[in-house]
Amino acid sequence: MNHGADLLLIGTTLLLALGAHAVGQKVHVPRVTLLLLLGALAGPDLLDLLPDNADQSFSLVTQLTLAMVGFLLGERMSARDLKQGKEALIVSLAVTLLTAVVVILAVWWVTGNLPAALLLGGIATATAPAATLDVMREAGANGPLTRLVFQVVAIDDAWGAILFSILLVVAGLLLGNGEALSGPSALLHGVGEVVGSVLLGVLLGFPMAWLTGRLRPGEPMLLESAGFVFVAAGLASWLGLSYLLACMSLGIVVANRARHHIRPFRSIEGISEPFLALFFFMAGYQLDWLSLPALGALGVVYVLARLTGRLVGGYLGAVLAGSPPTTRHRVGACLMPQAGVALGLALVATERLPELSYILPLVIGATVVFELIGPPLTLIQLRKAGETGRGFAPEPEE
Repeated sequence: MNHGADLLLIGTTLLLALGAHAVGQKVHVPRVTLLLLLGALAGPDLLDLLPDNADQSFSLVTQLTLAMVGFLLGERMSARDLKQGKEALIVSLAVTLLTAVVVILAVWWVTGNLPAALLLGGIATATAPAATLDVMREAGANGPLTRLVFQVVAIDDAWGAILFSILLVVAGLLLGNGEALSGPSALLHGVGEVVGSVLLGVLLGFPMAWLTGRLRPGEPMLLESAGFVFVAAGLASWLGLSYLLACMSLGIVVANRARHHIRPFRSIEGISEPFLALFFFMAGYQLDWLSLPALGALGVVYVLARLTGRLVGGYLGAVLAGSPPTTRHRVGACLMPQAGVALGLALVATERLPELSYILPLVIGATVVFELIGPPLTLIQLRKAGETGRGFAPEPEE
C-alpha cells in the first residue's frame, strides 16, 4: 500500500502549523484558531482539498493526542503545587463547578436533552492556558490578579477533564450506550468505568514513578514515558474505560511519587507538538458548515451560559478564598479562552456517543469565538487592575 498521500498530508499540515504560528504572533490570533480555520477551509464542504479517506486515521491521532494531553494534565495535580496555591485551588473549583452547572441548566432548558447538556457542561469547563499566559507575558503583567490567574489556568483543565469523564459516563448511561442496563446495574456500570479508569492509571503509575529517574535523560526517558502513556491508553480502550481519565491518573501518580517527576512530562511535551497540529487541523476538517445555522441559537446559549458561569464562579470562588476586591471582580473574565482541551473533550464525546454528533461543530464554533474574545478581555481586566507593564513574574515572591 502506498502511503504517499498520507505522508504528504502530514507534512503539509505540520508546515501549515508552522506558518500559523508565525502568522498568529503577528496578528495576535492563537495558532489553534488558525489551524481550525485552515482545516475547515480544506474540508469537503468548501475547498475539498484532501483525499476521500483522509479522516479515517483521525480516530488514532485523536487517541494518541488526548492520551498525551491527559498525562500532561496530571502534572498539574501535584500535591505540592496545590498546597502552595490554596486560593487558586478554591477559585478553580468554584469556576469549574459553576460553569458546568450554568451550562447544563441552560442547554437542558433550551434542548430538553439532558445527555447533551451534561457533555456541553463538562466541555465548557476547559480553558486555554497558552492564550492566557501569552497575553500576560506580552502585557508584562504582574500582581495579585496575574498570579491568581496564572495558578488557576494551570489546574482548572484537570478539574474539568475529571468532571467531563464522569459526566460522559452518566450521559452514556442515560442514552443506553448500546447496553441494556438500567437502575442499579447502570449505576454500577458507570461507577465501575470511572473507578476502573483511575485504578488502571494508578496501577501503571507506580511502576512508572519508580522507574523515572533511574534512566538517564534523553532517549530512554522518552521511550519510557511514551510507552507507559500509550499502554495506559490502549488498555483503557480495550477494557472499555476512559483513556483520558486513565492517562490523567497516570500523570497524577508520577507527579506526586516520582523522584524526578519533571522529566517524563517534558519528554511527552517534546513529542506532542506534531500530534497537536494534526489534531487541530483535522478537527477543523470535520466541521460541518451546513449544520452551523441550525446550531445558531444553541451556540449563542452555550456561549452566554459559559460567560455567565465563568464570571459568577470566579467572583464566588474569589470571595470564598478571601481574594482582594479588585481580583474578585476580574478573575472570572480572565478565564474565557478555550481551545485544545475543549476540542479534545468534544471529540471524545462524539466518538463515544455518535448520536450527539452536533456537539463537535458547536464546540468548534464556540472555541473560535472564545479564542477571539478571550485574550482581549483578559488584557482589559489586567489593565483595569493596574498590573500591566510591570514585567511578567507570575510566581509569588518569597
